[in-house]
Amino acid sequence: MATDYFAHETACIDQPCEIGEGSRIWHFSHIMSGATIGADCNIGQNVYVDLGAVIGDGCKLQNNVSIYKGVILEEGVFCGPSMVFTNVINPRAFIERKHEFRTTLIKKGSTLGANSTILCGVTIGEYALIGAGAVITRDVPAYALMLGVPAQRAGWVCRCGVALPNASSPVCPECGERYRRDEDGLLQPLS
Repeated sequence: MATDYFAHETACIDQPCEIGEGSRIWHFSHIMSGATIGADCNIGQNVYVDLGAVIGDGCKLQNNVSIYKGVILEEGVFCGPSMVFTNVINPRAFIERKHEFRTTLIKKGSTLGANSTILCGVTIGEYALIGAGAVITRDVPAYALMLGVPAQRAGWVCRCGVALPNASSPVCPECGERYRRDEDGLLQPLS
């Protein structure tokens, strides 16, 4: 069967699933039936994509990431090595709680650092940057830099991922993108 994506010979791809043109799936990864992967994605080694998981165009999932049912990655999301998603708030081995799965939404352009943990039911705003090892327990605003356990907002980042100066109308020192704070103190791009 001809495909318009690349899958390493050790990858396990259960059909039917959707995999977009130009995507690459590497060693020992498992794509379940009913998963959706957009175009031009890079799925690293030993990645698991569950039934009903949605991965947008241009996402990069580094090694050892599992995307469970109920997780939605919009386009351009980066998942660092061994970062973790959950899908139930209070799991027990002896109680089945599949009916309690919560949707987790990761918006366009966000970065989830290596070994970070994202508890189920949260939304991470556009272009947010979750630091390595951070634990996200609640919603994250767009452009927020989140660090620590549990994660707290430590600043703001530009669309390009560079930390922004703490000013009412910050300008990115790397790319020159301009931002303003809205009435709630949240960051908004001027363009």
